[in-house]
Amino acid sequence: PSLALSAEEAAVIVSGLRSTDVFVGESATFTCELSHPGVKNVQWWLDGTPLHNNLVTEISEQNGRIHTLTLNDVACHDSGTVTFRAGSLISSAKLLVKGISLSA
Repeated sequence: PSLALSAEEAAVIVSGLRSTDVFVGESATFTCELSHPGVKNVQWWLDGTPLHNNLVTEISEQNGRIHTLTLNDVACHDSGTVTFRAGSLISSAKLLVKGISLSA
């Protein structure tokens, strides 16, 4: 039997999500870097709701290790906790969408 760990077992989060503040109508990008490619069951969530690739939600991966979520044209109600899950690995960060103040 091989002693090599599978990618999922060996992978760790090298660089986790960072909390982001953006204004209404801007884009918010979250990136998570894993140590190994090939981890399956990758899923992004916003406040417990699974996110899927569509016009306003861009989900991409680079080299199988760098996973990126971009939320376009955000609204105030998009504020919440963004969570990245890959196998048993989890990283989360806060998204704060700020209204544009007319008195500034």
